[in-house]
Amino acid sequence: MLMPKKQKHRKSHKGRHRKKGNSTRGISLAFGEYGLKSLEHKWITARQIEAVRRTLTRVFKKKGRIWVRIFPHKPVTAKGAEVPMGKGKGTVDHFVATVRPGMILFEMTGVPEDVAKKSFKSAAHKLPIKTKFITK
Repeated sequence: MLMPKKQKHRKSHKGRHRKKGNSTRGISLAFGEYGLKSLEHKWITARQIEAVRRTLTRVFKKKGRIWVRIFPHKPVTAKGAEVPMGKGKGTVDHFVATVRPGMILFEMTGVPEDVAKKSFKSAAHKLPIKTKFITK
């Protein structure tokens, strides 16, 4: 699973879920010919990113190349079941990547367009957001 090797602080604030504004960084294809672009705001967990990566590699064995353009930096904490209120913040449970509309999530190259479109369509089912297939 993806997670940071080192962090300045173990736990972070949740932050506001701002529902306005598109991404200004990571909005164009940088490495591959085809990409999967987000159309919504959401947190994407490291497990979801790994599930998409495995789905993409399964579709085209060893022919193409994949780039994962998002990384889960943000720690999310959780308290155990039936723990009383108070006693501080819970332990880090998992890591998430904050995604905004317009961000390129995954890129690929080295495969025909129809194969790329098919693989991104099956991969998009693993994500909790609406996405769009784009080409260079």
